[in-house]
Amino acid sequence: MLPTQVLEKVRVELTDLNGTGMSAMEMAHRGSGFRPIAQQAEADLRELLAIPPNYKVVFMQGGAQAQFALVPLNLLESCTRADYINTGHWSKRAIAEAARYCTVNVAASSEHSNFTTVPPQSEWQLSEQAAYVHYTPNETIGGVEFPWIPDTGDIPLVTDMTSTILARPLDVSRFGVIYAAAQKNIGPAGITVVIVREDLLGRARTEVPSVFNYKLQAEDNSMFNTPSTFAWYVSGLVLKWLKDKGGLAAIAKVNERKAAKVYACIDESGGFYRNPVALDCRSKSNIPFTLVDSALDATFLEQCQAAGLTQLQGHRSVGGMRASIYNAMPEEGVDTLVQFMRHFCEKHG
Repeated sequence: MLPTQVLEKVRVELTDLNGTGMSAMEMAHRGSGFRPIAQQAEADLRELLAIPPNYKVVFMQGGAQAQFALVPLNLLESCTRADYINTGHWSKRAIAEAARYCTVNVAASSEHSNFTTVPPQSEWQLSEQAAYVHYTPNETIGGVEFPWIPDTGDIPLVTDMTSTILARPLDVSRFGVIYAAAQKNIGPAGITVVIVREDLLGRARTEVPSVFNYKLQAEDNSMFNTPSTFAWYVSGLVLKWLKDKGGLAAIAKVNERKAAKVYACIDESGGFYRNPVALDCRSKSNIPFTLVDSALDATFLEQCQAAGLTQLQGHRSVGGMRASIYNAMPEEGVDTLVQFMRHFCEKHG
């Protein structure tokens, strides 16, 4: 979901951006019309996340799944081993892709709990010679979220922060690489933000395509090839919207309230609704839940749709329902969902 204010501004500027008579989609990416947009978006992202000066910000294409391959290709150099933490669907996808390029050590896994928790770091079996440690702080499908940032010492920590970036303040200095596809909290699909510590640049393997080389993209300010200019432009508007909302500390408070309301509704339903995730690992972005009787699923979704509540069907691999409440979902939307869920429970429970 994108903020309504942003969508309305895009509508106004769609045929004439800043008096140019063009849309952002029509501008040359290196031209005088688009460059200030790109530079301001990076500056706003740096301000919101308090990104240290020794980190480069790169706007790339391909989504997070491309990064599953690009992370090992850009960081392995002569190393042949990387550590991964397995906490669900997206962790497994990252592990499978990395295994094409190196030996993957699954240093910890929560598969034994059916991915309803995260493995405590005291149980991790990290490699001494690993190029990096990779983890997924929030599993969108299973609704599991790390309540802490791992400590990997001198080994760079790499994270797929697609579904949690910009949802709360973050200590970027704890990470070697942060990557995030835009379509959750940043902007429309088509662009991926990569935040990489400078000392990790220049470690790419020779077979990395130039367009996907972190160092080359950083040196050319993400303009090595033609970027997704429209997605970059809209993302910049979202970043401005976040600043207008008071920044990440302010948006975090709203996100906390939104999640608390949905979980309270689930927990107070007497078992009519159920969330399987351990209490301390519940996601604040993605809340999966099941009904006491799966035969009611179709009725629930049909009546949700009629009430203007959409996209609540759970992922095909787990079924049930899933409420994704990213930054742009207003608290009023969550209130409407909770009210509907309580009424449905009263009628069918």
